[in-house]
Amino acid sequence: MSGHKDALHHQDSPHQDAPDQDALRGDCANCFGLCCVALPFTASADFAVGKSAGTPCANLRDDFRCGIHTRLRDEGFPGCTVYDCFGAGQKVSQVTFGGRDWRRNPDTAQAMFTAFPVVRQLHELLRYLTEVLALKPARALHGEIRRVLDDTERLTLLSPDELAALDLNAHRAVVGDLLQRAAELVRAGVPGARSKKKNRRGADLMGARLTGADLRGASLRGAYLIAADLTGADLRQADLLGAELRDARLAGADLTGALFLTQPQLNAARGDARTVLPAGLTRPAHWEA
Repeated sequence: MSGHKDALHHQDSPHQDAPDQDALRGDCANCFGLCCVALPFTASADFAVGKSAGTPCANLRDDFRCGIHTRLRDEGFPGCTVYDCFGAGQKVSQVTFGGRDWRRNPDTAQAMFTAFPVVRQLHELLRYLTEVLALKPARALHGEIRRVLDDTERLTLLSPDELAALDLNAHRAVVGDLLQRAAELVRAGVPGARSKKKNRRGADLMGARLTGADLRGASLRGAYLIAADLTGADLRQADLLGAELRDARLAGADLTGALFLTQPQLNAARGDARTVLPAGLTRPAHWEA
Protein backbone atom coordinates (compact mmCIF):
# COMPACT_ATOMS: atom_id res chain seq x y z
CA MET A 1 0.00 0.00 0.00
CA SER A 2 1.15 3.55 -0.65
CA GLY A 3 3.10 5.20 2.13
CA HIS A 4 3.71 1.86 3.89
CA LYS A 5 7.48 1.95 3.62
CA ASP A 6 7.74 5.54 4.86
CA ALA A 7 5.28 5.07 7.70
CA LEU A 8 7.07 2.00 9.00
CA HIS A 9 10.69 2.67 8.07
CA HIS A 10 11.90 2.66 11.65
CA GLN A 11 10.90 -0.98 12.04
CA ASP A 12 13.51 -2.32 9.64
CA SER A 13 16.36 -2.14 12.15
CA PRO A 14 17.01 -1.08 15.76
CA HIS A 15 16.69 2.70 15.93
CA GLN A 16 19.20 5.12 17.33
CA ASP A 17 16.66 7.86 17.92
CA ALA A 18 13.01 7.97 18.90
CA PRO A 19 10.54 6.22 16.57
CA ASP A 20 8.95 8.18 13.77
CA GLN A 21 5.90 9.81 15.36
CA ASP A 22 3.78 8.98 12.30
CA ALA A 23 4.34 5.29 13.03
CA LEU A 24 2.83 5.80 16.50
CA ARG A 25 -0.44 7.13 15.10
CA GLY A 26 -3.20 5.08 13.57
CA ASP A 27 -2.97 4.79 9.77
CA CYS A 28 -6.27 3.31 8.65
CA ALA A 29 -5.16 3.22 5.01
CA ASN A 30 -2.58 0.56 5.89
CA CYS A 31 -4.72 -1.39 8.37
CA PHE A 32 -7.27 -4.15 7.87
CA GLY A 33 -9.86 -2.50 10.12
CA LEU A 34 -8.52 -4.38 13.13
CA CYS A 35 -10.01 -2.13 15.80
CA CYS A 36 -13.39 -2.57 14.08
CA VAL A 37 -13.13 -6.36 14.24
CA ALA A 38 -10.79 -7.61 16.95
CA LEU A 39 -12.23 -5.57 19.82
CA PRO A 40 -15.64 -6.06 21.47
CA PHE A 41 -17.98 -3.25 22.45
CA THR A 42 -21.27 -3.08 24.31
CA ALA A 43 -24.36 -1.10 23.36
CA SER A 44 -24.13 2.02 25.51
CA ALA A 45 -23.78 5.78 25.34
CA ASP A 46 -20.51 5.11 23.49
CA PHE A 47 -21.79 2.59 20.96
CA ALA A 48 -25.23 2.45 19.36
CA VAL A 49 -24.99 -1.35 19.15
CA GLY A 50 -22.76 -4.01 20.63
CA LYS A 51 -20.64 -6.73 19.10
CA SER A 52 -18.31 -9.49 20.24
CA ALA A 53 -14.55 -9.69 19.73
CA GLY A 54 -13.64 -11.04 16.30
CA THR A 55 -16.92 -9.94 14.73
CA PRO A 56 -16.70 -7.15 12.15
CA CYS A 57 -18.60 -3.96 12.95
CA ALA A 58 -21.63 -3.57 10.70
CA ASN A 59 -20.21 -0.24 9.55
CA LEU A 60 -16.93 -1.75 8.27
CA ARG A 61 -16.81 -1.65 4.48
CA ASP A 62 -15.18 -4.20 2.18
CA ASP A 63 -12.17 -1.90 1.77
CA PHE A 64 -11.66 -1.92 5.58
CA ARG A 65 -12.82 1.70 5.91
CA CYS A 66 -15.56 2.88 8.23
CA GLY A 67 -18.78 3.66 6.37
CA ILE A 68 -19.81 6.34 8.88
CA HIS A 69 -16.40 7.75 9.80
CA THR A 70 -17.45 11.37 9.32
CA ARG A 71 -20.71 10.82 11.24
CA LEU A 72 -19.61 8.61 14.14
CA ARG A 73 -20.87 10.90 16.89
CA ASP A 74 -24.13 11.65 15.08
CA GLU A 75 -24.72 7.93 14.52
CA GLY A 76 -24.17 7.05 18.19
CA PHE A 77 -20.56 5.85 18.08
CA PRO A 78 -18.58 8.46 20.06
CA GLY A 79 -16.55 5.62 21.56
CA CYS A 80 -14.85 5.14 18.21
CA THR A 81 -13.75 8.77 18.11
CA VAL A 82 -11.77 8.47 21.34
CA TYR A 83 -9.82 5.36 20.34
CA ASP A 84 -6.32 5.29 18.89
CA CYS A 85 -4.28 2.17 18.20
CA PHE A 86 -1.03 4.20 18.35
CA GLY A 87 -0.01 2.66 15.03
CA ALA A 88 -0.51 -0.96 16.06
CA GLY A 89 -3.10 -1.56 13.35
CA GLN A 90 -0.73 -0.97 10.46
CA LYS A 91 2.11 -2.76 12.27
CA VAL A 92 0.11 -5.96 12.70
CA SER A 93 -1.46 -5.72 9.24
CA GLN A 94 1.64 -4.93 7.23
CA VAL A 95 4.54 -6.25 9.32
CA THR A 96 3.36 -9.07 11.58
CA PHE A 97 1.17 -10.56 8.85
CA GLY A 98 3.01 -9.20 5.83
CA GLY A 99 -0.01 -7.56 4.22
CA ARG A 100 -2.19 -10.69 4.25
CA ASP A 101 -5.67 -9.59 5.28
CA TRP A 102 -8.07 -11.67 7.35
CA ARG A 103 -10.82 -11.64 4.70
CA ARG A 104 -8.79 -13.21 1.89
CA ASN A 105 -6.75 -15.28 4.36
CA PRO A 106 -9.27 -16.37 7.01
CA ASP A 107 -6.73 -18.76 8.54
CA THR A 108 -4.88 -15.68 9.85
CA ALA A 109 -7.91 -14.08 11.50
CA GLN A 110 -7.73 -15.48 15.03
CA ALA A 111 -3.99 -15.00 15.36
CA MET A 112 -4.25 -11.47 13.95
CA PHE A 113 -7.04 -10.49 16.32
CA THR A 114 -5.06 -11.89 19.25
CA ALA A 115 -1.86 -10.08 18.27
CA PHE A 116 -3.48 -6.70 17.73
CA PRO A 117 -4.31 -5.73 21.35
CA VAL A 118 -0.86 -6.89 22.47
CA VAL A 119 0.93 -4.75 19.90
CA ARG A 120 -1.43 -1.88 20.65
CA GLN A 121 -0.28 -1.88 24.28
CA LEU A 122 3.36 -2.07 23.23
CA HIS A 123 2.90 0.87 20.86
CA GLU A 124 1.29 2.90 23.61
CA LEU A 125 4.41 2.24 25.72
CA LEU A 126 6.58 3.34 22.78
CA ARG A 127 4.62 6.57 22.64
CA TYR A 128 5.26 7.30 26.34
CA LEU A 129 8.94 6.34 26.17
CA THR A 130 9.41 8.57 23.14
CA GLU A 131 7.89 11.47 25.05
CA VAL A 132 10.42 11.05 27.87
CA LEU A 133 13.27 11.51 25.38
CA ALA A 134 12.02 15.07 24.81
CA LEU A 135 11.97 15.90 28.54
CA LYS A 136 15.16 17.71 29.46
CA PRO A 137 14.68 17.31 33.24
CA ALA A 138 14.67 13.52 32.67
CA ARG A 139 17.86 13.42 30.58
CA ALA A 140 19.64 11.38 33.27
CA LEU A 141 17.28 8.55 32.30
CA HIS A 142 17.58 8.91 28.54
CA GLY A 143 20.16 6.15 28.14
CA GLU A 144 18.02 3.69 30.04
CA ILE A 145 14.91 4.90 28.22
CA ARG A 146 16.53 4.25 24.84
CA ARG A 147 17.47 0.71 25.84
CA VAL A 148 13.95 -0.09 27.03
CA LEU A 149 12.48 1.63 23.98
CA ASP A 150 14.57 -0.62 21.71
CA ASP A 151 13.50 -3.67 23.72
CA THR A 152 9.86 -2.62 23.33
CA GLU A 153 10.26 -2.12 19.59
CA ARG A 154 11.78 -5.59 19.26
CA LEU A 155 8.81 -7.07 21.09
CA THR A 156 6.43 -5.53 18.54
CA LEU A 157 8.24 -7.53 15.85
CA LEU A 158 7.67 -10.93 17.46
CA SER A 159 5.77 -13.63 15.62
CA PRO A 160 2.03 -14.04 16.30
CA ASP A 161 2.69 -17.06 18.54
CA GLU A 162 5.38 -15.19 20.47
CA LEU A 163 3.10 -12.17 20.93
CA ALA A 164 0.34 -14.41 22.28
CA ALA A 165 2.76 -15.88 24.85
CA LEU A 166 4.36 -12.56 25.83
CA ASP A 167 4.38 -11.61 29.53
CA LEU A 168 3.11 -8.13 28.82
CA ASN A 169 2.49 -7.25 32.46
CA ALA A 170 6.15 -7.78 33.32
CA HIS A 171 7.28 -5.46 30.55
CA ARG A 172 4.69 -2.86 31.45
CA ALA A 173 6.03 -2.88 35.00
CA VAL A 174 9.55 -2.09 33.76
CA VAL A 175 8.30 0.74 31.58
CA GLY A 176 5.96 2.02 34.27
CA ASP A 177 8.82 2.37 36.74
CA LEU A 178 10.84 4.39 34.23
CA LEU A 179 7.91 6.66 33.42
CA GLN A 180 7.30 7.25 37.11
CA ARG A 181 10.94 8.21 37.68
CA ALA A 182 10.86 10.53 34.67
CA ALA A 183 7.69 12.24 35.89
CA GLU A 184 9.22 12.77 39.34
CA LEU A 185 12.26 14.45 37.79
CA VAL A 186 10.03 16.82 35.82
CA ARG A 187 7.71 17.57 38.73
CA ALA A 188 10.66 18.19 41.05
CA GLY A 189 11.31 21.42 39.17
CA VAL A 190 7.77 22.71 39.74
CA PRO A 191 7.34 24.68 43.00
CA GLY A 192 4.98 22.91 45.39
CA ALA A 193 4.44 19.91 43.10
CA ARG A 194 5.73 17.43 45.68
CA SER A 195 3.22 18.46 48.35
CA LYS A 196 0.63 15.92 49.55
CA LYS A 197 -2.09 18.22 48.24
CA LYS A 198 -0.90 17.65 44.68
CA ASN A 199 -0.51 13.89 44.97
CA ARG A 200 -3.87 12.77 43.57
CA ARG A 201 -2.66 9.58 41.97
CA GLY A 202 -5.59 7.21 41.42
CA ALA A 203 -7.95 9.63 43.17
CA ASP A 204 -11.70 9.48 42.63
CA LEU A 205 -12.41 12.99 41.33
CA MET A 206 -15.47 12.16 39.28
CA GLY A 207 -17.61 15.26 38.94
CA ALA A 208 -15.21 17.23 41.14
CA ARG A 209 -15.43 21.04 41.03
CA LEU A 210 -11.87 22.07 40.20
CA THR A 211 -12.53 25.33 38.39
CA GLY A 212 -9.35 27.39 38.28
CA ALA A 213 -7.52 24.85 40.45
CA ASP A 214 -3.75 25.06 40.80
CA LEU A 215 -2.76 21.60 39.62
CA ARG A 216 0.56 22.54 38.11
CA GLY A 217 2.94 19.60 38.50
CA ALA A 218 0.27 17.51 40.24
CA SER A 219 0.27 13.74 40.03
CA LEU A 220 -3.08 12.80 38.52
CA ARG A 221 -1.81 9.49 37.25
CA GLY A 222 -4.72 7.07 36.95
CA ALA A 223 -7.11 9.58 38.53
CA TYR A 224 -10.83 9.39 37.75
CA LEU A 225 -11.71 12.84 36.40
CA ILE A 226 -14.90 11.81 34.62
CA ALA A 227 -17.14 14.87 34.23
CA ALA A 228 -14.86 16.91 36.52
CA ASP A 229 -14.99 20.66 36.05
CA LEU A 230 -11.42 21.76 35.25
CA THR A 231 -12.44 25.01 33.60
CA GLY A 232 -9.49 27.39 33.72
CA ALA A 233 -7.38 24.94 35.74
CA ASP A 234 -3.58 25.13 35.68
CA LEU A 235 -2.44 21.66 34.60
CA ARG A 236 1.02 22.58 33.40
CA GLN A 237 3.51 19.72 33.89
CA ALA A 238 0.79 17.61 35.56
CA ASP A 239 1.25 13.85 35.24
CA LEU A 240 -1.88 12.61 33.45
CA LEU A 241 -0.78 9.10 32.54
CA GLY A 242 -3.88 6.93 32.43
CA ALA A 243 -6.13 9.65 33.86
CA GLU A 244 -9.78 9.18 32.87
CA LEU A 245 -10.89 12.47 31.32
CA ARG A 246 -14.19 11.42 29.80
CA ASP A 247 -16.51 14.44 29.71
CA ALA A 248 -14.07 16.43 31.87
CA ARG A 249 -14.53 20.15 31.22
CA LEU A 250 -11.22 21.65 30.10
CA ALA A 251 -12.45 25.00 28.77
CA GLY A 252 -9.68 27.53 29.25
CA ALA A 253 -7.43 25.02 31.04
CA ASP A 254 -3.67 25.22 30.53
CA LEU A 255 -2.17 21.82 29.66
CA THR A 256 1.24 23.12 28.61
CA GLY A 257 3.82 20.41 29.18
CA ALA A 258 1.29 17.99 30.67
CA LEU A 259 2.98 14.60 30.99
CA PHE A 260 1.78 11.51 29.13
CA LEU A 261 -1.43 13.10 27.90
CA THR A 262 -2.69 11.37 24.76
CA GLN A 263 -4.99 12.34 21.93
CA PRO A 264 -7.64 9.78 22.97
CA GLN A 265 -7.79 11.40 26.42
CA LEU A 266 -8.34 14.81 24.83
CA ASN A 267 -10.92 13.42 22.43
CA ALA A 268 -12.91 12.10 25.38
CA ALA A 269 -12.84 15.45 27.19
CA ARG A 270 -14.69 18.72 26.53
CA GLY A 271 -12.59 21.79 25.86
CA ASP A 272 -12.76 24.95 23.81
CA ALA A 273 -10.66 27.35 21.76
CA ARG A 274 -9.07 28.73 24.94
CA THR A 275 -7.72 25.36 26.10
CA VAL A 276 -3.92 25.35 25.82
CA LEU A 277 -2.63 22.00 24.56
CA PRO A 278 0.78 20.34 24.80
CA ALA A 279 2.89 20.26 21.65
CA GLY A 280 2.04 17.42 19.29
CA LEU A 281 -1.64 17.16 20.23
CA THR A 282 -4.54 18.59 18.26
CA ARG A 283 -7.78 20.27 19.29
CA PRO A 284 -10.67 17.79 18.79
CA ALA A 285 -13.15 18.85 16.13
CA HIS A 286 -16.13 18.42 18.45
CA TRP A 287 -14.81 20.90 21.05
CA GLU A 288 -16.55 24.25 21.41
CA ALA A 289 -15.26 27.15 19.35
